[in-house]
Amino acid sequence: MTIPVLLSLQKKFPEVKLTIVSRPFFKPLFDQLHNVSFWAAELEDTHKGFWRLRKLAKEIKTLQPDAIADLHNVLRTKVVRTFLKFSGISWASINKGRTEKKLLVNAQGNPISPLKTTHERYADVFRELGFDLKIAPPLYLQKSAMPSKVLEFIGNAPKKLIGIAPFAAFAGKIYPLEQMRETLDLLEASGEYQIVLFGGGEAEHQKLETLSKGLKTVSNSATFFSLEEELSLISNLDLMVSMDSANGHLAAMFGIPVLTLWGITHPFAGFIPFHQPMENQLLSDRAKYPLIPTSVYGNKCPQGYENAIQTIAPMTIVERIRQLV
Repeated sequence: MTIPVLLSLQKKFPEVKLTIVSRPFFKPLFDQLHNVSFWAAELEDTHKGFWRLRKLAKEIKTLQPDAIADLHNVLRTKVVRTFLKFSGISWASINKGRTEKKLLVNAQGNPISPLKTTHERYADVFRELGFDLKIAPPLYLQKSAMPSKVLEFIGNAPKKLIGIAPFAAFAGKIYPLEQMRETLDLLEASGEYQIVLFGGGEAEHQKLETLSKGLKTVSNSATFFSLEEELSLISNLDLMVSMDSANGHLAAMFGIPVLTLWGITHPFAGFIPFHQPMENQLLSDRAKYPLIPTSVYGNKCPQGYENAIQTIAPMTIVERIRQLV
């Protein structure tokens, strides 16, 4: 979710040099940004634990930064920035809006209003550091050329290319595979679409194999591509259908339309994919499940709310897809 904000920062302040400090896995996300370097935080090895975080802070100090923008504001980043604070380096950190989010998840069925988006909260960090930053109009990453492995995978059928990412970190945010299969059957019957399923790890790969069995226009990409290859594929989609999960954000940073299915979480908490309209947010029935959102991230699921997302009908998904592509 940081990419659109960094693009806006670089357009207005092209002289600013950025160093991204993050896990090595995420490096490909920043490859299109100019005047940017990447510093790997090896949090499972070299930089694991309190004193090794001090080592990371020392490494960052050698870069002689003018300021630190903490876009995560968790225990690890607090430790690192504390070490750097003793070196006289200025810093700003994201305000996650915990107070207003607590009120949101305790609305108990009362009317709710959208909170500040996470993208704006990221932008606020740079504003605190003195950058007069606006993230509208939106800026996106460029569509990537697909390597031969990806081109061979999708083929050359003249159909609209739709990505579907049916998984999420918590069960209450996952659309039931039985209903997803019904959705896929409807899409295949139309003859208009080619569908790529996205997932991660062997367990999800096997579930997607079962989900796509017998469908000629549905392909399972899970475990097949590197992150770079997967990003090139996502950037060439006509539409991404996602849960409240990372895949929607990856597609949105390329300006791809994203249709998001919301289970026990809600877009008003601020995690709506970048610059996606409310018409693209399919919500569980809050009249039947008034405690939605049950939490900000979906990690709390009250008894009886396990199936809230089932109130989104497959035909509702298909009709919105037809409107979008």
